[in-house]
Parts: sequence; structure tokens; C-alpha cells
Amino acid sequence: MPGIKEIILSKADDLHKEVISLRRHFHRYPELSYEETETSAFISKWLSENNIPFRDKIAGTGLIAEIKGKGNGKKVVAVRAEMDALPVMERNNTDYTSLHPGKMHACGHDAHMAILMGTALLLKSINSLFGGTLLLIFQPGEEKSPGGAKLMIESGELNNPKPDIIIATHNLPELGSGKTGYRSGSYMASCDEIYITVSGKGGHAALPGLTTDQIYIASKLVVRLREKMAEMIAARGIPTVLGIGKITGYGATNVIPETVEIAGTFRTFDENWRVEGLTSLKNIAAETASEYGIRIEVRIEEGYPVLINNEYLTDKAVRLSEELLGKENVKMFETRMSSDDFSFYSSVAPTLYFRTGMGKTTSDGELRKLHTPDFDIDEEGLRTGVANMSWLVLNFLSE
Repeated sequence: MPGIKEIILSKADDLHKEVISLRRHFHRYPELSYEETETSAFISKWLSENNIPFRDKIAGTGLIAEIKGKGNGKKVVAVRAEMDALPVMERNNTDYTSLHPGKMHACGHDAHMAILMGTALLLKSINSLFGGTLLLIFQPGEEKSPGGAKLMIESGELNNPKPDIIIATHNLPELGSGKTGYRSGSYMASCDEIYITVSGKGGHAALPGLTTDQIYIASKLVVRLREKMAEMIAARGIPTVLGIGKITGYGATNVIPETVEIAGTFRTFDENWRVEGLTSLKNIAAETASEYGIRIEVRIEEGYPVLINNEYLTDKAVRLSEELLGKENVKMFETRMSSDDFSFYSSVAPTLYFRTGMGKTTSDGELRKLHTPDFDIDEEGLRTGVANMSWLVLNFLSE
């Protein structure tokens, strides 16, 4: 009789076609953050058909389902999958290309949902082998502040039952199918959005003495922010990014605009420095406003905290994945400046966020990168995703 590991690998193979079908359905019908009504309805119907009890309409479109083991144990392990797509026009030509123009699962959340559903079916079929409860979290709005994770937590629906562990996986284009990857401790940066409005006296560009030049002042402010923040970052030695992505001033060749808008992002790996850095940014803006006699308003839209992987969970998961997939298929990663609202869940329970390989290239050999119109996955990675997630959950429940 095969062991549990062999059973999981075999069942992941058996479920592979169904998981691909689920992923392709989601890919054809993408919905943007907090608008995932049809996606939620499809998942609700699927859960009902598979006799998996669930609660819906959480934080708008979110769902939480439960699979109980028949063995002894009261541990609760939750697994999160995001439901939202991005405002991207897909450029691929496949039989599962997005049917919603200007909307695309360009970050792989379609695959994450399919992996969670495959994991649910697999573990439900062997629930006599474990005790405790598996929670399936289908979450809205990962791509857009304030973050669906935060709203799911604030709903209170994760209090009964309260998870002992919360897990999530995310595809990584740089990682090939059949592989998985981990990082213990701080893995992904915090992320806050910065909106700055520079306001003064506009007028005729030929008469600059009668105006305050908002274009010039905004440009000076951007340079000051970059230079002064670079000095502070270097002094602290904490990986940090201050990125300015947009400057808008609706003037003309002969018009100095009254208002210029600046937008950017601040990302770092230290929560204390995060607060200090944003305060310093506001101070630099205030000093510039005083110097030029204009108004500068700074609005910070709070984003996601630093994503931290519990060291014990990570170390155990690495050993388990090596046992299931082989050491050569388990990679260790460096930190990344990207962000994920999964970081909020660490306020509820110890968390583990890891990577599943599904990398795919174009006909020209270019990697199909996240958040691009050409993004796609190698669906062989779904098989590994279901097997590895099921193996991890089973072992964590059985501790």
C-alpha cells in the first residue's frame, strides 16, 4: 500500500485536468479588485456541488470554506487565494484568453484559486487521515489598497474558528514548473502610496515674475526627496525604495499651471523606519513649500506592512517540500521590494508565504512576466502547486 506522500502525488495527478479547467475558467472571466461578484458566485456554486460548507459575502465578495478532518486534533490551518485581476489588456491568443477587454489575470490569481480548489478536493478525499480543520480563504482585492486581507480580518470571520497557521502561495515566473521556493523572516517590503499636490499662482509663461512656477518647484521637490531620502537610507542600511511614478501639470507652452500632482511609492523592510521615512518626506515637502511661498499637501495612502514568514513554519515547510519534491526542486530566495497584502494575516496567526514555479516563455524566449499583457503560466506547475500545498497542510494539521 502506498504511503501518504505517494497518495498525495497520485491524487494531484488525477486532479490536474480539473485544476487546469478551473484556472482557465477564471482566466477567461477576470474581475477587478472588489468587483469579483461572478468569480465569487462561481466558487460558491463549486463549493456547494462538492459539499464543502462555506460562508460568503465576507468583505464584499470574499468566502471562507471549511474541510474538517475525521481524525483527532483541533488545529486550524488556513490557506489564502486571491480572486482579483488587473486592469491590463491581454495580448495572448489562446482558447482561454480574457473575454473581458482591459481586464486580465496578469498576476496569476486564477492559478492560485485553482490550486486552492484542487487542494480542497484532495484533502477532502483523505480527511480520514488527519484531524483539525482546513480553512479555504478566497479573498478579494489583493491588488488594491486597503487590501482585501485587511478587510477579511476586520470582518471578524476569521475568529471562529481562529487559524493557528495561515499559508499562501504565489507563482513566480523566474521559477520553473516542478519547483517551489521559500524565504524565512522578512521577505517582501511594506508599500505605501504617496500623493503630493503642489499649489501656487499660475499664469502666463511669458510673465514668470507674476507667478510661482509649480512645474519648477515640483521638479525641485522630487530631486530633494530623492537626494535627502537616499542619505537617510544609506545611514540606516535598510533596503528602501522611494519611487516617483507620475508628475502631472496641466499647463501649456504659454501657461504655468496652478497645480502639479506628484504620485509615488515608499517601500521598506522596517516598520519603524517606514513611519520615520514617511514623516521625513512630509517635512521635506513642508520645508520646500515654506521656501517658495506656496502650498504643498502630502497624502499618504497606507498600504501593506512588511511580509514576514514565521521561521519555524518556513524551516519545516522547506524540509517537507524537499521530502516531497526533492532537494533540487526547493529554492531559497532573497528579499523582494514587491508587496502583498497577505502580510496583514500575520496579525492573526503565524504565516507562511512561499512560491510555486510556473514560469513560461514567449516564442522568442522572453519570460512571461507578472503584470504584463503577455503573462501566462506553465500549467504543469498547477500539479506541483496542489501536491505541495496539500502535503504542507496535511503535515501542519497533523503536528
